[in-house]
Amino acid sequence: MRPNFLIFVTDQHRADHLGCYGNPIVRTPHIDALARAGQRFERAYVATPICMPNRGSIMTGRMPSAHGARSNGVPLPLESVTFADLLSEAGYRTALIGKSHLQNMEDKAPLLPPPQRLPGTQPSPRHPESRRERAPPSAYRQELRSSWLDPTHRLTLPFYGFQEVTLCNHHADECFGDWLRWLQVEHPELTRRLGREHGHRDPRYVAPQAWRTNLDEFSYPTHYIAEQTAQWIRTHVEQHVDQPFALVCSFPDPHHPWTPPGRYWDMYDPDDIELPASMAWRGEPAPHVRWLLEERRQGQAKVDGPRLFAASEREVREMIALTYGMITNIDDRVGLVMEALRTSGADDKTVVVFTSDHGDLMGDHGIVLKGPLHYQGLIRVPLIWREPGSMPAVPRTDLVSSIDLPATLLTRAGIAPPNGNQGRALVGPQGEARPTRRDAVLVEENQQRAYLGFDQPVRVRTLVSASHRLSVFAEGDWGELYDLRTDPHEVHNLWKVPDAQDLKLALMQRLTQLMIEHADSSPNPTSIA
Repeated sequence: MRPNFLIFVTDQHRADHLGCYGNPIVRTPHIDALARAGQRFERAYVATPICMPNRGSIMTGRMPSAHGARSNGVPLPLESVTFADLLSEAGYRTALIGKSHLQNMEDKAPLLPPPQRLPGTQPSPRHPESRRERAPPSAYRQELRSSWLDPTHRLTLPFYGFQEVTLCNHHADECFGDWLRWLQVEHPELTRRLGREHGHRDPRYVAPQAWRTNLDEFSYPTHYIAEQTAQWIRTHVEQHVDQPFALVCSFPDPHHPWTPPGRYWDMYDPDDIELPASMAWRGEPAPHVRWLLEERRQGQAKVDGPRLFAASEREVREMIALTYGMITNIDDRVGLVMEALRTSGADDKTVVVFTSDHGDLMGDHGIVLKGPLHYQGLIRVPLIWREPGSMPAVPRTDLVSSIDLPATLLTRAGIAPPNGNQGRALVGPQGEARPTRRDAVLVEENQQRAYLGFDQPVRVRTLVSASHRLSVFAEGDWGELYDLRTDPHEVHNLWKVPDAQDLKLALMQRLTQLMIEHADSSPNPTSIA
């Protein structure tokens, strides 16, 4: 019998910020229980450490260079074939509840300048891009905050293969979509007290982007998403008992801003938080880290936005403590959803997955948030696969990627992944473990920003092997090479070390081969001529 799929996705969540991944402080008993009954992947990496493009990879099983949403600000093309499309076609009922972010959320101008043109030339008014877009522009405005100001606005379904969507986009108490419409009906007085301009600064805290929300835990987006998910499961079992489902429960937390509601604000004491080992290290930082440290020292860092910045020791302790509160809030809501799964009688028919779209530097080398610093805290994410029924925990150390999730879901449902899917199935059709046997994974990143000492928008390609991490930038005369076995905190850059040059050359060759291997293979040739 084909299983159901319940897929939990968090936002900007490091693997080591869970109890089951060895964290001694944060309390995550419900997620830990999934890990004890399933396969916990110790070496799961993103295709890119940026929201929109990696969510596109989770949906399609393709690298950003193949699916086209290469960076934030570039929506996933609507012609993309997703795992939800294929499961729906095979008779599954598909739904997404929570954050989507497959399209832009805000009407913001791009940071990239327009393409340069030779003097005397003009762009085509009809074909300014090299790709002809089949969908009208309005089809890519469906997730925008401004579109949701119209009370009649709804997503056009199916939406990337999801037959039903309950949307809660953005972060903290600044979310919008179906959650905000619910809040306007159920708690209209709270809708006038949302966001950073109405939040309360705790005088004990100095961290930027941290405020006490006016929402309690039951009106906060995390609870709404979990309650909607639980109700969806109960309704499905009552009304569609013989139809399998694939349900994504997508939380906007623990992404910054740091606004854990109610009791979760004080749940963890910043004084109890240890600094990351790489932040306490006093050696010579890498050039991009040094640039960020100097930017903050000169008072030029933008600490209230989404771009990564250097943080003080006190700020990092506070950010981690508040993040732990957000994660425990998520864990409690995972417990709520799992209870609904059990009481509905669907638990013994359901595969449960837990993962995140990317991590957070969270003080690694003194830097927070995300960007083209591919340290382990940013590119390594939690991935748990729990089969129906009880089984001993299976920790897996094979190298896996976000692009593997669609192939795994489809294979478990008895569906062959489509041509062009670049992932590998992590389990077989009966749920049996299938090691990837990879020797390395590829991580891509294309930024709109020119910073970190580079003159052009930063582009970087990273190889992670069983033992090393190599990162190559499109610009500049330096890169990064770390031995993860002897230097797990990535503080000793071997890029220019004489004895490491043969190793660097071998890894550079393997990186080139990986980039070739991940070139698009869709569509398949129809003729030799």
